[in-house]
Amino acid sequence: MEPFALRRALDNVRATTPLVHNITNYVTVNDCANALLAIGASPIMSDEPAEDITSICGALDVNIGTLNERSIRGMFAAGERASELGHPIVLDPVGAGASALRTRTASDLLDKLAVSVVRGNMSEAKALAGGAAA
Repeated sequence: MEPFALRRALDNVRATTPLVHNITNYVTVNDCANALLAIGASPIMSDEPAEDITSICGALDVNIGTLNERSIRGMFAAGERASELGHPIVLDPVGAGASALRTRTASDLLDKLAVSVVRGNMSEAKALAGGAAA
């Protein structure tokens, strides 16, 4: 990374105050919202399978920590709309490799959406790459 690239990126966030759509797990909702507020972004938390929220936002954050059928539908609907609009998408594949549902969902999100960043630990990354998760 070039020197000061992170600073310029954060300055850009503060200058534009982007609205960020978050589909995140219930354990981290408050932390995610506060982290975005701390860097100058504006969070909106919604796991509804409705594309209108994504349409008014500038980015999408998807965290699969508390998966259920409704939130999975919401992730794909929001992700497809964010991909169409060229918005950055961050995927946190929490627990990928721990269950077939988590691994399949994270893999499908990666395959079908224009994911910009995967934020995961080593086990999750290995699971998504097809390696042993342990």
